[in-house]
Parts: sequence; structure tokens; C-alpha cells
Amino acid sequence: MQNLPQLPNASLILDALLLGGLDEVYLIDASSMRLIYVSENALKNTRYDRDRLYEVGIDHLLGLSQQSLQSHLESHRGHSYFIEIQQNHTPLIGHIEHSQLRAMVLQSNQQEFILIVKNNVKPPSNNTALQAMVAHAPAVVFQFQLDSQGEIEFIYLTEGCQALLGLKAEELVNDSSRFFALMSAKDRNALRKQLKQSVAELTSLNWEGKIWIESWQDNKWLDLRAMPRLLSNGVTQWEGIMTNITRSKLEKNEIERSRRELGELTAHINKIKEQERNVIAREIHDDLGGNLTAIKIGLASMINRMSAGKDFSVEQAKMLESIVDSTFEAVHRISSNLRPNILDLGIVAALDWQAKEFEKQFDLQCTFSANQTEVTLTSDQAITLFRIFQESISNVVKHAHATRVEVNLMAGKHDIVMTVIDNGVGLKPSDMLKTNSFGLRGMRERAAALHGSFKATQSTTGGTLITLKLPVL
Repeated sequence: MQNLPQLPNASLILDALLLGGLDEVYLIDASSMRLIYVSENALKNTRYDRDRLYEVGIDHLLGLSQQSLQSHLESHRGHSYFIEIQQNHTPLIGHIEHSQLRAMVLQSNQQEFILIVKNNVKPPSNNTALQAMVAHAPAVVFQFQLDSQGEIEFIYLTEGCQALLGLKAEELVNDSSRFFALMSAKDRNALRKQLKQSVAELTSLNWEGKIWIESWQDNKWLDLRAMPRLLSNGVTQWEGIMTNITRSKLEKNEIERSRRELGELTAHINKIKEQERNVIAREIHDDLGGNLTAIKIGLASMINRMSAGKDFSVEQAKMLESIVDSTFEAVHRISSNLRPNILDLGIVAALDWQAKEFEKQFDLQCTFSANQTEVTLTSDQAITLFRIFQESISNVVKHAHATRVEVNLMAGKHDIVMTVIDNGVGLKPSDMLKTNSFGLRGMRERAAALHGSFKATQSTTGGTLITLKLPVL
């Protein structure tokens, strides 16, 4: 018998011992096909001592003929991984009904050895129930190999195949090309590329792709995961599972779309903020700064005349008074743009006033009604409702070509609802998807920030209906 530590590949055998756990490990001399090493678990399971076990033929011990082992040796010489090998018959010693054999060919000083790990699998107590559960699972369990052209050839599929792919299992087994026919060229090429990598490296196959089911006129997203194993005849076989991930994929795409839109909206808002800051800075510089400069010059002239004992005219004093009045108006205008003072009178009064202002500015019939004379809101809710109303009317003026707008405010026990309806050209669903529809996006985000909802739809009369709903806090 050859000593295990003298083999250069002893580390591989050690790995097999460590990874095997309760498995049985055997080392065979390839030239004589005789056993030269067995693990403690093999002795325990067979109830033989080591010397007696060495004398037993591999055929009786493992259920493998010398011809089968020789064929495995020739086919997998030089491979550095374990490959499953099928038993020729049930072994006579240490018989367990279900077992799995994995073999590796080792070389040392021009000698060859076959390392075999035997995994004894206890059969399930209710195999019929287990098969029924797998067969009727919402996912599809499958086995496939590759044909001579490198195309998938299904060997087995569970009955969930029709619910997932719109094809019966036997239809796909008889013509596996129909599976690729469900995919786009891009997804088909991606799967083939991963298949090549999986068969070359014996690594797991993980693929996500979209299929089109003609009979249902429907798209689905599939997740396919499979593990390859090399059979004793040299053929690679995959076992795995296919699941429907359409819902999670659509949710993920929706989240990504929302993040992208939110980023675009944030950039747009920042741009608008900078523009508004420039306008305010210009108003302060031109209006307030100019007026204060004029007042200073006028006062300096009056002080100089008084110092020289000269009189100054009443007209000069009245001119300074008018400049002061103009300055007050500029301060009021700038302050109102930042936060409308009218909101201090309540949201109902503020909306009623703004509706009348729009009528004056745009020659637009704008009527406002409310079910209460006063509605209690937080400051954030009030400014949000007021700004969305302003933006809605602004959109009507810019895009709707309307002549009449009706605004209604309804305060209920649980929420406050404002509707704005016009008689214009209406809003198409595609308008909500435009990349530059920042006004609509901004109103929707304003409402969402306060746990409310915003909706823009086509009204029954053909125009646009804006609905804003905010919860009562």
C-alpha cells in the first residue's frame, strides 16, 4: 500500500476528507485498479477493517466495473475537479440504496490514481409528495444539455412550464428551440454567452431576460439559475429553476425611473432657484438700490441748500416722497413673490384673491368656490396648495388655450381636495411622460412631500382636470 502523505496531490485528498464530512473517501491505483486508501467513514459504513477492505474488489465495494473506471480515467485525465460518475450496479458491501459518486484523476511521479468520494443519500420519506410539490410549484424546475450545435436541449421540465412560458413541458422537450424563440436577439445572445462560460468553467448559470408570449400578447421577465455537472459520458448537464420576476423587475424599473426623474427635477428646481435669485438680486439692486440712491441725492441737495441758507421747493420734497412710496411698493412686491402676504388672511381668501388677479392679468374667466369660509392648514400645506394653484393656472395660460377655469376647494373630515378644471385642448397621457414636463413633476413632488396626491387627467368635457389631495393633520 502507498502512503498518502508521499503523494504530491495529498492536499487534494485532504480537501476531499475535509469537505466530505460524513462521505466515504476512496483512493484507487489506476494501473492495478486496486484500493490503496479508505477513509474512517468508509470503514464505519461498511463495517470492515482496513486490511480486509483493501482485498475487496472495487466492483463489489462501489458498484463500478474496471471498464467504467478505465473509461473515466481516459476521459478526464488532467482535470482538476470532481466529476459525477454513475454506478454500474448496486454494490454488495455497505449497501445503501441511494448514493452519489464523484471522481477525480490524480497524477504523481508518472503514476495515476483515482480519488472517489461517495455520498450516501437517504431517500425522502414521502418521495411522491415531494415530486408533486416540485411539479406544481409556481417556478419551473428543469434539466437540459447542449446538442451538437451548442443549443439547449431540455430533458425534463415540471408542469409549471405552461403557466410560466405558455408552452407545455412536452412541447418544449420535443422542440427546445422554441425557448430561444421567445427571447429578443439581445437576450438570446446573452444567454448563449453565459452558457459557453458555464460549460467551459463548470460555473453556475445565472441569466435574467425578457420573453414575449405571443398567445398571451404579454412580456415576462425570467430569472434562470442552474448548476452544471459533468456526467460520466463527458456530457455537461444543467439542473436548475426558472422563476417569473416580472413584478420585481417592473418595480425596480419604476424605482430607477423615479430616481432619474427626481434627479432631473432637482436639477431643474436648482436652475429655477438660481434664476429667481438673480431676479430678486436685480430688483433689489435696480429698484431698491436706485430709489435709495435717488433719495440720498435729493436729501443731500436739500441739506446743502439749507446749510447755505437757501430755500428748497415743495416739488423737490414731494418727489422724494414719491420715491419713498415706490420703494415701499418694490419691497411689498419682492416680499410677496417670496411668500404671499395674502396667505396671512387664510387659504380661502388667498385663492379667491389670486383667481381675481388671474382674471385681470390674462383676460381669463376664473371662478373660485369653497365649501367652507375658512380652512385650517399648516403653513407648509397652505403654501403648497397656493403654489400648485398658481402653477396650474400658469399651465392653462401657456398650453391649454382655454377661456374659462373653475377652481373648487373642498375640506372634509380626513382630507382637503382642490380641483382646477379648464375648457382647453386637454392633456394627453404622453404629456405626463415628456422629459421636460417639470411643472407637472414639481406639483406631484410637492404633494408627495406632504403625504398627499396630485393627478392631472383629461376631464369629461375635454379640458384638463387637476386634482390635489392633502391629508388633514
